[in-house]
Amino acid sequence: MESAVKNYIRPLYITAALLFLVTLTGCSRRIMPAIDYAKSGPPSYGDTIIAASIGDATTLIPIVASDSASHDICGLVYNGLIKYDKDLNIVGELAASWDIEEEGRVIVFNLHKNVKWHDGVLFTAEDVKFTYERLIDPEVRTPYGGDFLKIESLEIIDPYTVKVTYKQPFSPALSSWGMWIIPKHILENEDLNKTEYGRSPIGTGPYKFLRWKSGQCIDLIANDEYFKGRPYIDRYVYRIIPDTATMFLELQVEALDTMALTPLQYRRQINSEFFKTRYNKFRYPSFGYAYLGYNLLDHKFKDKLVRQALNYAVCKESLINGVLMGLGRVCTGPFVPESWAYDKQLKPFGYNPRKAKEMLAEAGWSDTDGDGILDKDGEIFEFTILTNQGNDLRRRAAEIIQHQLGAIGIRVKIKVVEWSVFLTEFVNKKRFETVLMGWGLSRDPDCFDIWHSSKANEGEFNFISYKNSRVDSLLDEGRRIFNQEARAGIYHEIQRILYDEQPYMFLWIADSMPIVHKRFKSVYPAPAGIGYNFIKWYVPEDQQKY
Repeated sequence: MESAVKNYIRPLYITAALLFLVTLTGCSRRIMPAIDYAKSGPPSYGDTIIAASIGDATTLIPIVASDSASHDICGLVYNGLIKYDKDLNIVGELAASWDIEEEGRVIVFNLHKNVKWHDGVLFTAEDVKFTYERLIDPEVRTPYGGDFLKIESLEIIDPYTVKVTYKQPFSPALSSWGMWIIPKHILENEDLNKTEYGRSPIGTGPYKFLRWKSGQCIDLIANDEYFKGRPYIDRYVYRIIPDTATMFLELQVEALDTMALTPLQYRRQINSEFFKTRYNKFRYPSFGYAYLGYNLLDHKFKDKLVRQALNYAVCKESLINGVLMGLGRVCTGPFVPESWAYDKQLKPFGYNPRKAKEMLAEAGWSDTDGDGILDKDGEIFEFTILTNQGNDLRRRAAEIIQHQLGAIGIRVKIKVVEWSVFLTEFVNKKRFETVLMGWGLSRDPDCFDIWHSSKANEGEFNFISYKNSRVDSLLDEGRRIFNQEARAGIYHEIQRILYDEQPYMFLWIADSMPIVHKRFKSVYPAPAGIGYNFIKWYVPEDQQKY
């Protein structure tokens, strides 16, 4: 029956995909003969890459954007002064070079000359200063201002030299300048919280913005004058497909060129001859983790004993096996094992529902009326897990957590919300009891913006309202020290405190499993993943599709 259904819908589905691409790219799709994609012709300009996201971007102003979809696009439209290379070393981007002086208090950036914004205006030091000023402007709702508040002064030496002086030595200073730079000549008189520019950006990056159809796609074209060399691929189309199963159907008819596979897809659905001949799959550790975050303003979660009990009541291995199909590891805090800040000595709580019930009873939660639900002072213990639409892994994880907490007498509901609404109306405004989410991490372990008590305002990353004076002081100290071994000791203590206090239930570190069509060449995995050299990806002329 399953095969019959697939055969029935397949021609209609291909037709829909082709109509979409003809409309989107303004060109016909070449009917391709049988191709040996293993052969690599010389690098050629042309073709289009079709990617996808379960959620739409919220804004394309990088200092305001806080979601992954917005960042995916901003990373192609803008540049920072620095970036990480394939081996996670800091290298120059808009900065041709830099000098670090006065034991780390001063960085002098020497900027590339003749870099142009997409409208033809020259990029200069004025744009760097303007970006800095907006990052520290209290009227701009940015979650990234913390690093830049450490600056004492930013001085323009000449149009292509910027001197940044910090109030004191600041270890993440250099890496923080990976922040994408925005154009002064366009945004100087704009309210960054409201401007329409957020839907039609101008950057210096390898791709220019073409158009944005809300809920459908964002379309970019290659920047012919990119200062690091024109990208080989002419066009980048970012489709919004709010369901990973639908994405996979698009992959099966080659209407998508790349996506992040789910564990089920990776394990069981791409082993056919079709996928082996047409796609390359990759697997490597992700630099991020999933968590259940508690709203610490909610009285149910203010007691550390309660949060610790909930952690004992949920089996993380069952989540990894049942949701990730074994393609992940248990998480014990805000760092991943590949980070030098990770404390390898910290062992996770074991699954122990009996201990969980004992701890909850100690906190005053017990089943006083025999109905199977814990209660305290006449209130039953129930709450809602809020997560985003289109992410089946999170939905299934919420269901397992719901079942396991139900087994110890806690009633859990699940609410799934469209991505942009999830962020803007619930997370940013703290209108939740718990949220099931994930963090993608910076290569520098500084996590000030997520955990410092000063970053708990609306729209910032400490939306759970976590406050701990010791963690605050450690975060501050970790930013003043440059010696990696000494910093590691600081972050080990932060990890131990956070795992003990459980402001998040730390769940898993999943593997990254991207898949890319074989016609794209120069795709090589590295410690940074596969996207570090995207502008060098190409399709040989005889394999180009669009």
